[in-house]
Amino acid sequence: MATALILLQALSLVSSTILSRADRITRLPGQPRVGFQQYSGYVTIDDKKQRALFYYLAEAETKPISKPLVLWLNGGPGCSSLGVGAFSENGPFRPKGSVLVRNLHSWNQEANMLYLETPVGVGFSYATESSSYEGVNDKITAKDNLVFLQKWFLKFPQYLNRSLFITGESYAGHYVPQLAQLMIQYNKKHNLFNLKGIAIGNPVMEFATDFNSRGEYFWSHGLISDPTYKMFTSYCNYSRYVSEYYRGSVSSMCTKVMSQVSIETSRFVDKYDVTLDVCIPSVLSQSKVVNPQPQQVGETVDVCVEDETVNYLNRRDVQRALHARLVGTRKWAVCSNVLDYEVLDVEVPTINIVGSLVKAGVPVLVYSGDQDSVIPLTGSRTLVKRLAEELGLRTTVPYRVWFAGQQVGGWTQVYGNTLAFATVRGAAHEVPFSQPARALVLFKAFLGGRPLPGEF
Repeated sequence: MATALILLQALSLVSSTILSRADRITRLPGQPRVGFQQYSGYVTIDDKKQRALFYYLAEAETKPISKPLVLWLNGGPGCSSLGVGAFSENGPFRPKGSVLVRNLHSWNQEANMLYLETPVGVGFSYATESSSYEGVNDKITAKDNLVFLQKWFLKFPQYLNRSLFITGESYAGHYVPQLAQLMIQYNKKHNLFNLKGIAIGNPVMEFATDFNSRGEYFWSHGLISDPTYKMFTSYCNYSRYVSEYYRGSVSSMCTKVMSQVSIETSRFVDKYDVTLDVCIPSVLSQSKVVNPQPQQVGETVDVCVEDETVNYLNRRDVQRALHARLVGTRKWAVCSNVLDYEVLDVEVPTINIVGSLVKAGVPVLVYSGDQDSVIPLTGSRTLVKRLAEELGLRTTVPYRVWFAGQQVGGWTQVYGNTLAFATVRGAAHEVPFSQPARALVLFKAFLGGRPLPGEF
């Protein structure tokens, strides 16, 4: 019996090795030589309806066997973790013309980075029936992501007992806690996931608090006038506007207020990065829910002439190298054009789920790029402080600056041993894109369970 069991385990390992080898990337077009392995491909999460999620794995640059596994999820809902996270933020490469250049602050210096295009209908993820793109919501997405991980571990059993962290940004403030909650529940019976922590950047955690901090942010940064600030906070705050907008019944008052806000903030200021004079292409405008502004005639989403990432991922040779295919669409897009997501799920708070994770002993880091007006740091800081008070957590690291090299990287505060808040100085909504060096310092401290560096 024991011999049969050993033989079965050996056969399973051989089978999984064959599966993972089929997903190995020999070399991406235009890619510089590197010493780490890359994999990408599909995990079918529903055989009956042929629903499959696409992933990209960049193993750690050095000693991948001893490094943790980190799952990264972008938001939207409906935007790509491959195009935004991997190729624009914290992955090993960034497209530049016809080639790829190294990201000197890639997170795979510290971990094995797994990027998931979720839900089905996002990026290269697909379903053969278009009905699978309809009525998708947070509950469905969380379950699908759980099934993905279960099946992905069958391909990569060497990661089964590895420390696992879940990270993401924006609407991933819903995705990440909800997935972590399901993993904890699943572990009560099966003990599959070695979850060691979650980190969420500029996250949507509570609709009203997050969205309504925008008015104060605009005013304090000089983007709107005193009278408009009063209107924005007294007559039609942002949560009311979004609620009305997604119910198809924007009141005349909200129309008037938002029109004035739009005029004063100007369409020439990127709301995801209000101070840096840079060109942020549509690949980084990853939120459909948190910033729903109807386009003006003649205005385009792209403020740049060329979108490097979109061009790169739409190349046939690149898609072949990634083992990717387009199903039901002719073009890979940063944010899905086919997904019909239940946008009102944004009104359902996840801060309570974050609280349950902290109570379960899962370390949580909430971090904010301080130049983001879409999900401003003030809302996130308020929510984390309130959660700490509700859980009776004492401050263990008082509010202070943290350093990246010899410069202030931001500010931080830690509650108990499991809940931390940090800002990243000069960072936009997409922190690893706008402040890559500081983001890497933040990430390294998070993985190591250490406070952010103090004065040198």
